[in-house]
Amino acid sequence: MSDTRTALVTGANKGIGYEIAAGLGALGWNVGVGARERSRREEAVARLRETGVDAFAVPLDVTDDDSVAAAAQLVTERVGHLDALVNNAGITGGFPQQPSTVDPDTIRTVVETNVIGVVRVTNVMLPLLRRSSAPRIVNVSSSVGSLTRQSGPDSETTTGPVAVAYSTSKTFLNAVTLQYVRELAGTGILVNLACPGFVATDLNGFRGLRTPQQGAVTAIRLATLPDDGPTGGFFEDDGVIPW
Repeated sequence: MSDTRTALVTGANKGIGYEIAAGLGALGWNVGVGARERSRREEAVARLRETGVDAFAVPLDVTDDDSVAAAAQLVTERVGHLDALVNNAGITGGFPQQPSTVDPDTIRTVVETNVIGVVRVTNVMLPLLRRSSAPRIVNVSSSVGSLTRQSGPDSETTTGPVAVAYSTSKTFLNAVTLQYVRELAGTGILVNLACPGFVATDLNGFRGLRTPQQGAVTAIRLATLPDDGPTGGFFEDDGVIPW
């Protein structure tokens, strides 16, 4: 097995995912760029390679079983193991998302990507992670998934807009992540949640106040934790996010 550490980042062709891949690559990691669209995927890999990153393309649609299985086979054949899986791919489902008027299909679609997609990818990649001496799983969540921050006493102290599909999908993801933490306890696989903050990406019409590079910092830190690092945590740059 190569001494070079390998990561797979989903939704890595742009925005936060791209910067996570770039940051890990700058640390000397071999990085799989997981993305659905071929042209954007190949463009991202080319850009990363121009900066010296050892990047490779991984065709990956997190909502498709066959695509995820093929991605695992590609990683297996290329490197044979995985040291970090960063589940970054996600969608908002569009706005507005008032609970009294939302189309239930919107919720189903968002959960399929943001939650079930994470389960699908994680389960298929686990055998590769188990071959690592220091495996890490990072699920990119959001502070809008914090029930504490969603239950502020007024609108000024409550995080994010009313978004019954997106916000609740992140709460769901947080809960699912804790189930993995419990199952994988004692295996050496550290599993954590990263909130990038309000980052300017196409996900929010570039209204965010942080750069994608800033948004990638916490995920990169969690992907490179030492063996005595935390597991089962929900983190942002400033520290722990309340559940």
